[in-house]
Amino acid sequence: MMVHDKNDPNYRQCSMSVMDNISDPDITFDENGICNYYYEYLEAEKQNCLDGEEGLQKLEMLANLIKTSPGRKGYNCILGLSGGVDSTYLAYLAKKLGLNPLLVHFDYGWNSEIAVKNVQNVVKNTDFDLYTVVMDWQEFKSLQRSYFQASVLDLDVPADHMIFGSLYKVARKFKIKYILSGKNTWTEQTLPKAWNYNKFDLTNLRNIHKTFENTPLKNLPRLGYFNRIFYGVILKIKMVELLEYQYFDREKVIAIIQKNMDWIDYGGKHHESVFTRFYQGYILPNKFLIDKRRAHLSNLIFSRQLSRDKAMQILENPTYSESLQRKDFEFVAKKLGFTPVEFQQILSQKNIPHNHYGTDQRKVELTQKILKIIRPITSRLKR
Repeated sequence: MMVHDKNDPNYRQCSMSVMDNISDPDITFDENGICNYYYEYLEAEKQNCLDGEEGLQKLEMLANLIKTSPGRKGYNCILGLSGGVDSTYLAYLAKKLGLNPLLVHFDYGWNSEIAVKNVQNVVKNTDFDLYTVVMDWQEFKSLQRSYFQASVLDLDVPADHMIFGSLYKVARKFKIKYILSGKNTWTEQTLPKAWNYNKFDLTNLRNIHKTFENTPLKNLPRLGYFNRIFYGVILKIKMVELLEYQYFDREKVIAIIQKNMDWIDYGGKHHESVFTRFYQGYILPNKFLIDKRRAHLSNLIFSRQLSRDKAMQILENPTYSESLQRKDFEFVAKKLGFTPVEFQQILSQKNIPHNHYGTDQRKVELTQKILKIIRPITSRLKR
């Protein structure tokens, strides 16, 4: 696997991190060779993060706010639980803060055995209730197949779109106003725009599926632009990012959840999903020349958790076991209904940009213009 070529005369790597201009064409460098992502991280940390006593006060304030709005059966928030580090720690933190979340697990057919065990352990150690959303496998399989055939970059869009759609759908069902987000700047700020696509572009998703599979999608939870307006503006459901208010030291967090949640390490970031492990560890490096570890490791460098030398050493190793990569190749192909030859041919196709299949950009822009006109009128009517 070769995702960059240091012998290329145009090759440049950030002098502070492990980001480079081969895998990311949009990267820029200052006079000292430091890339734009370092400065973007510093700004995000300044805007989003708190620590120490001030952070604790913010956490307590948010927890008290959430407790004032219980939904059905007394749940005061939703917590999406994958069995990974962030969501497991979020459950631990919710327990400490005295919250009563409804844990929501999204089962779309790709959970690793370790992830299933981790979810069970969280439930056991918190006594929180678990609500599992099981996707219609035939529909979801059809959607995933279409993304492979489309040869687009972000093969995680179907899962991510449906995960968030499920969270909002369950929040509506139980009349819950708050969804706890596992996002944190300390470890997840850095990600080039060229490495992913808008997870909520329902127009793009529908067009890709219609072009290649065109089977009914009746049961999958959607979260397009108008759905988000409905959930956010009409129902006033809010995302709350609790992990921004205490320094998120990844090694310490892992030690905490191993001790208090019986958490089992599954290897790499987001490897709790077999599909995401294969996508990030095999497809992205081999088909799109992107090693996502560069962004993850650089973020840890920026947040003072890892040295650049250590990050360089990690990148010398395969993304994950090559024997497991081969097993995953066969497993993913078979589960999606491709022969190994068909699957290899699909992965060898020319890469196609997402916007080739249409986007919701014009619809969003038009709606925003209309809302801009309507807001002053509705404000005057309320007076």
